[in-house]
Amino acid sequence: MKLNELSPAAGSRKSRKRLGRGVGSGTGKTAGRGTKGLNSRSGGGVRPGFEGGQMPLHRRLPKRGFTNIFKKHFAVINIRDLSRFESGSTVDEAALVKSGLVKGKRDGIKLLGGGDIDYPLTVKVTQASQSAVKKIQAAGGSVEVVPT
Repeated sequence: MKLNELSPAAGSRKSRKRLGRGVGSGTGKTAGRGTKGLNSRSGGGVRPGFEGGQMPLHRRLPKRGFTNIFKKHFAVINIRDLSRFESGSTVDEAALVKSGLVKGKRDGIKLLGGGDIDYPLTVKVTQASQSAVKKIQAAGGSVEVVPT
């Protein structure tokens, strides 16, 4: 059997209903929309969430909390992720983006202490946890906190 010999099972594929193609088609003239009214018009129909005048669900439910528009979004990396860098190299934002560890829009980079490292690195990040700083320094490296 070849790919060009494949075909769907008989009766499994149904052709779409073609509306407004003459009176003899059975769905001509008003095309199954009825006569007059909101749904018969082009662009007709009610907006999403409209419940026929009943108080809609999104207004019936209680609201809680708020969204902080000043929140900072950090790219998070762990010490185990730094294993792709060579001993003695400088790891900064440009190096992390080039290596593919950091992607997309962000307000900075935070280094966390997950994993271990056994060779020195110079790391320049926006924030670093205490455990991450201790592990980097124990391996002979240094962590530099650079403001955004």
